Amino acid sequence: MAVSVKPKLITILCLVLFTGFLCVNLINYFSVKKTMRENEIYGSLPLTRDNIYTEIQRDLMRPVFVSSLMAHDTFLKDWVLHGEQNTATVEKYLQEIRSKYGFFTAFFVSETTGKYYYYDGILKTVHQGDPHDVWYYDFKNLHQDYDIIIDENQASEDTLTVFINHRLNDYDNNLLGVTGVGLELQRITNLLSAYQVKYDRDIYLVDRDGFIQMHPGGKILADNIYEEEGLKDLAQSALTVSELSGFYEFKRGGDNIFLTVRYVEELDWFLFVENNQSKSLEGLRKNLWQNMFLGLFVSIIVILINIFTVNIFQSRLEKMATTDELTGLLNRRAFEGEFRRAEAFAERNGSAFSIILFDLDGFKAINDTCGHSTGDEILKKVVLSAAEKIRQVDVYARWGGDEFIILAYGGEEIALAIAERIRAGIDLISCGGAPKVTVSCGVAKYIPGESMDSIIKRADRALYEAKKGGRNRVSAL
Repeated sequence: MAVSVKPKLITILCLVLFTGFLCVNLINYFSVKKTMRENEIYGSLPLTRDNIYTEIQRDLMRPVFVSSLMAHDTFLKDWVLHGEQNTATVEKYLQEIRSKYGFFTAFFVSETTGKYYYYDGILKTVHQGDPHDVWYYDFKNLHQDYDIIIDENQASEDTLTVFINHRLNDYDNNLLGVTGVGLELQRITNLLSAYQVKYDRDIYLVDRDGFIQMHPGGKILADNIYEEEGLKDLAQSALTVSELSGFYEFKRGGDNIFLTVRYVEELDWFLFVENNQSKSLEGLRKNLWQNMFLGLFVSIIVILINIFTVNIFQSRLEKMATTDELTGLLNRRAFEGEFRRAEAFAERNGSAFSIILFDLDGFKAINDTCGHSTGDEILKKVVLSAAEKIRQVDVYARWGGDEFIILAYGGEEIALAIAERIRAGIDLISCGGAPKVTVSCGVAKYIPGESMDSIIKRADRALYEAKKGGRNRVSAL
């Protein structure tokens, strides 16, 4: 009695499906994990860091500009040169600067009288013996137009303030005093908080000695990174001033942490931006298990379907459903599936692909002159010629009539080169005095998020431009 091969076939099919699905999911998991890691290291994390750095600089550059305007204001110079008469005048001036630009404070310190003027009157008289006034004498000795420091604001209950100090010189370039504005340090803290929520990153500022100066809230527990788990091992390297931004990886509480650091020269602090990679992978692992269970379910359904169809020439049906009978190429339906796969791959990995649409110039004249059977033979020769010019990875299909379509992986330049090879390779002579067979090609590069209909319409318009321009040419749109 003959032994049926169906159970063996189904068993093999089950093993292949289950093993294949497991391998594909695992390969996909590790591939996506690797991609996520690379995107975080070279993309998302540095971009977040640089965005915050730019925002901090923008917050500081505006007051620098305003303090420069104050230092070149003839009103302020003349007021000082005329003996600092009428304190209410300069008080009003500083009040308008503060209100107009939304600064925390605006001030002027006279070199002649030592008086510290601010928006609410005279705060004090500076002298070298007062620790609060060290900044003034240090700034004079710098011999620079301006400086940015962080200090306590005596006019506002010693609130930490970012001061932008600017030299005020007379018309002969002699020092009249120091003027400028101040920003409340809380503004920068609020900026860090906003970015921490927006990008789901842990963000904080650290001084040269490792003390955490600003931290909107997160998993940092110590006051100094030299005492923080994981960070203490790389603190010295991270706090080294360099033109290159630093990247580090360490463990904290069993989690894998990515860290990028950038020196903020204006504050003389370091910007630290962290991402918990273990937390980011939780969703990926969950998706892996979901795919595994879904794959198991789908595989069972597929097995049941195959049991039902194993004796009705499944392979032949699939071929009939996906290929063009005349040329043996993929048909329109099969091409649509290939496009969806390329689209998904491009969206996931950022890879590029293009569409090439081409048809025969004057094919109707060949059919009318030589007959449809000859026309079909010419179509087959054109298909074979074009197939030799494309790569194995590219998708080649008959779109309809004498129109063919190619999905070429790569940018527009690669697609244009392929299209030009196809055009140049068509060198057939039709019968009965009909014109030489040539092809016109239209090329369109895929734009992320674009539908298949949209890109094919663009390729079709490019093909139309090639026809309009004289045929036997390649056009891109």
